[in-house]
Amino acid sequence: MTTRKLLDHRNGDNAQRVSSGRTRLRILLALPAAAAAAAALAACSSSGTPSGASSSGTSGGHIAAAADSLKTAKIGGATVLTSVKGFTLYSFAPDTPTTSKCNGTCAQNWPPVKGAASASGVKGTFGTIKRSDGSVQATFDGHPLYRFVGDTAPGQNKGNGLNAAGGLWHEITTSGSATAGGSTPGSGGGGYGY
Repeated sequence: MTTRKLLDHRNGDNAQRVSSGRTRLRILLALPAAAAAAAALAACSSSGTPSGASSSGTSGGHIAAAADSLKTAKIGGATVLTSVKGFTLYSFAPDTPTTSKCNGTCAQNWPPVKGAASASGVKGTFGTIKRSDGSVQATFDGHPLYRFVGDTAPGQNKGNGLNAAGGLWHEITTSGSATAGGSTPGSGGGGYGY
């Protein structure tokens, strides 16, 4: 252990500081993590668009999802909005453009799409809402977006047309409208009555 005398610049007094090689190593190892946390915080707070607003198809205020974080796929004859991994996204009929009505067990079975999102070449308005738990959820044309745990592989739409958790669920087409339930293969049915 080494002891060094340092000059306290505030009042001109001498001060002693005790340090060891291990303490220095811990400090040096912690610096990159602290720098990364500061950069993430700066990125979150530097967003110019308030939550719930839309600018150029994206909404600011959250960095969980990057630009072009969604895509489209043709499923059962309809072009639908999907996650980047190809899982169909849904809307819930009881929701409003500013409020999700799917919380608790519902949100476990229909996980909300977190953060701001967009999709290249898709016409429509992407935005965000604040959920009851304080998290941010992506929206498309005023519809809060969800995945369905019953879709176990990309390209499935087992949640389309289901009446579950107090309302109807519809896949999101790229026109921003939900398609009618049961109109595509693999939709509806299946005992997913949550």
